[in-house]
Amino acid sequence: MKPADLLRTLATAAFALCLVVVVLGAWVRLSAAGLGCPDWPGCYGHFTPAGAAASGAEMEVAKAWKEMVHRYAAATLGFLIVVIAALAIQYRSQRLVSLRYALGLLAQVVVQGIFGALTVTWQLKPLIVTTHLLLGMSTLALLWWMVLTLRHRGQVWHAHADAPTHPLHQARQLAGAALVVLMLQIALGGWTSSNYAATACPDFPQCQGAWWPDTDFRDAFVPWRGLGINYEGGVLDHPARVTIHLTHRLGALVTTLMLLWAALTVLRRRRLAIAHAAAIGVLAMLGLQLLIGISTVMRGFPLWLATAHNAAAALLLLSVLALYRALRPARP
Repeated sequence: MKPADLLRTLATAAFALCLVVVVLGAWVRLSAAGLGCPDWPGCYGHFTPAGAAASGAEMEVAKAWKEMVHRYAAATLGFLIVVIAALAIQYRSQRLVSLRYALGLLAQVVVQGIFGALTVTWQLKPLIVTTHLLLGMSTLALLWWMVLTLRHRGQVWHAHADAPTHPLHQARQLAGAALVVLMLQIALGGWTSSNYAATACPDFPQCQGAWWPDTDFRDAFVPWRGLGINYEGGVLDHPARVTIHLTHRLGALVTTLMLLWAALTVLRRRRLAIAHAAAIGVLAMLGLQLLIGISTVMRGFPLWLATAHNAAAALLLLSVLALYRALRPARP
């Protein structure tokens, strides 16, 4: 197999596995299995929960297996990224992928592993859990960008596409702004989940039977509360959790409007036909995410729908990245 084909295959495999890891992480968090193995990297000092159970450790075996399956998948992903970085170094003269990009991806996954360990050892501290989620999404985004780049080496170059008045440049700026807003909303979703505030508003479109229920913004967004606190189940009072959930809904509204603006701007212009398919993808993923989010509330927050809400957020992120990539002109 040629080096370019091998790198493309590995990047695609790593991307697919990273998507699985992100969804697994959401499943573990939402099923309250984040402390199924309270140590790291093993489970009660053993490589598998079966070994820990055989040693007589007091544990919930089902939760321990969920946590360890997530860790096994994450470790495999880390290995694939190490191989990708090694190939980038070995074939750097062929410029198959930017060496700086590959090494940056490797550094990112190392930092992600560190925050994965802190998530457990610091007992699900919301700031760490949310950062861990954002790093996972960022790793997914970097791998997706690599896959898109390796598959579109022959992209057509657009003359003057970097000029501020060029429609491609203007649409790309708008898509970039939409991407930033979406990442902020994903961070807010992570804060909602890590503070166990998802069920604070069990109705829709109102919250607690009111358009603006009792809130507590002072306590809802305190980033650091010290160490030695077990956050499993949450530590905030009800008004603070309502505040977080309500803010997440308002953020969803802003994000929806921003993504609609970016996608419809592209679709309205014939000169941007190269990105029409990506814009349609953004609209489709946005609709799916809104449908899942509302259904999650209306159906009482079942685990499978809550997990699907996280998966759809990842897919929406990928679709916006694909739009931004389609609007990025190739070099002559």
